[in-house]
Amino acid sequence: MKALLMLDLINEITHPDGLYPEVCLDQVRERGVLDKAAQAVAAARRTGVLVVHVVVGFSPGYADWPRSSTLFTEVPRRGALVLGTWGTRPHDLVKPAPEEPVVAKGRVDPFLGTNLDLLLREHQVDTVLLTGVTTDLVVLSTARQAHDLGYRVEVLADATASGDAWTHEAAMRLIARTATVTTVDEALSR
Repeated sequence: MKALLMLDLINEITHPDGLYPEVCLDQVRERGVLDKAAQAVAAARRTGVLVVHVVVGFSPGYADWPRSSTLFTEVPRRGALVLGTWGTRPHDLVKPAPEEPVVAKGRVDPFLGTNLDLLLREHQVDTVLLTGVTTDLVVLSTARQAHDLGYRVEVLADATASGDAWTHEAAMRLIARTATVTTVDEALSR
């Protein structure tokens, strides 16, 4: 069984009104990532592939915010990434269907401190298809961790982005060491 993981395609990062457009919004637009991710979701739903939405965020008040993280250092000051708000919801182009699980994470790795692995195993998933932002952080981290947990991993390169093309390509080279790099059409037409 396959699962399509929609990684951090949240408003805060992928919408022009989000608080983190500098992360990768230009590349998301230039590469057509949201359109490709929406295409992936539609194909997954048609073919019975489990769709799981993964969102990054923290509780109101930031009690679970990682104080030592250089990546998340500005989050409380900006009032960003609060779970349950518009900012941490998946973009409307890829919003979850009512029956699709949403996994909230407070770190880069979506397996750390979440029920993602348990959820995938309950659905007898053996292959994960990855789409999302950013390629060099959550996609790379997820690919490596999923590999180490025994899943087959396919990264849908045309539905991922980083802050710039060079970083995206460098991350894809690293990902290719433990995962199959493919496209939405290739991965979901089989």
